[in-house]
Amino acid sequence: MDKPAQLPRVLIVDDSRMVRATIIKRIRERYDFREEIDGEAGWQALVLDHSIQLVISDLSMPVLDGFGLLTRIRASRLARIREIPVLILSGEEGDETLERAKALGVSDFISKSIGAVELLARIDSLVKLSQTQHQLKENREQQVQDNETGLFTRKYIELQAAQAMSHAMRHDSQVSAMVIGFDRFAALREEHGDEVMKQLQLRFSKMLTSKIRKEDSLGHFAGSQFAVVSPGTPYPACESFANRLREAIEAANISLHGKRLSLSVSVGVANTPDDRVTSAGALLELAGSRLKEAQQNNGNCVIACHAKPALASPLPNLGQAIELIKAGNEKAVVPHLLTLGKQILPLLKLLERELKLGLPLADIEKSMLDRAQEAEDAGRQ
Repeated sequence: MDKPAQLPRVLIVDDSRMVRATIIKRIRERYDFREEIDGEAGWQALVLDHSIQLVISDLSMPVLDGFGLLTRIRASRLARIREIPVLILSGEEGDETLERAKALGVSDFISKSIGAVELLARIDSLVKLSQTQHQLKENREQQVQDNETGLFTRKYIELQAAQAMSHAMRHDSQVSAMVIGFDRFAALREEHGDEVMKQLQLRFSKMLTSKIRKEDSLGHFAGSQFAVVSPGTPYPACESFANRLREAIEAANISLHGKRLSLSVSVGVANTPDDRVTSAGALLELAGSRLKEAQQNNGNCVIACHAKPALASPLPNLGQAIELIKAGNEKAVVPHLLTLGKQILPLLKLLERELKLGLPLADIEKSMLDRAQEAEDAGRQ
């Protein structure tokens, strides 16, 4: 035989045994139940019993009253508790008491003398609404792309970062992450409205999509913020890109009703292995915290890895050196030109032999040897 389906469980919190018994009698055919005699016991039940889907609570109780229980529920760090529907049993309470309960986040009020049909209708409505909201939340979390922007979701961008970090560890490479956000976003939304800011974000996301490399991943980070995961890219290249982006937004002529919007963005940059983070979540969170620091520092700012000036910049491989040059950060490559030149010399010789380019290889090789000798002599002085 099939096992009967588990009935949804309701927690009833009231110091009156008679009130609890009355409610139980009216719901027991459709709902499982648990009863507690005060708010403190009700709170402990909620923490331990994950099957509870709705709370019915009195306001006047010993130890912890209904207001205290409701406050704890809505302040909980656990979403399953924080978002649970709460029905308050009302008797002769005045409007001020009910308004206080509303402000604390009560879902609905029911009279202690409520009939069985209406009580079940109220409970059914709230439980179904809660289940639907939970399902929608789960569906959003499982999505790869945001429906409005078409960009990757936060969960998927973190997965992309994890894959990039795994590949980088196997191939002695690196991964950079950027988190980008408009400065004063809340004030701009207050001044211009949600729809204007939504359109602005959409335009910005399209611009970002056109500027990043095909191997980079662009997605949502938190709220109005965007994240870019850039495999194989040293942080100076990302910092240079972020500054060009910041300057472009600052100079952009974006108008609303004939008035130019004063816009700026800030960017936080993080990198592994420079930042010594061990997970994709930590890499993105570090970039996010640097964005927050940049915005707190009056915005229109890029904060990247905090390099130690006393140490020489690390030797990039050839691919990284090319990316740095493309990004306009030649100064990070110049100290390593001799080493990189020696590495590329065999390729130049092959090009000359196969394509007959007329490269002055002898002069290039002699010049590199002379420079190396000069550096060695300077080191002895």
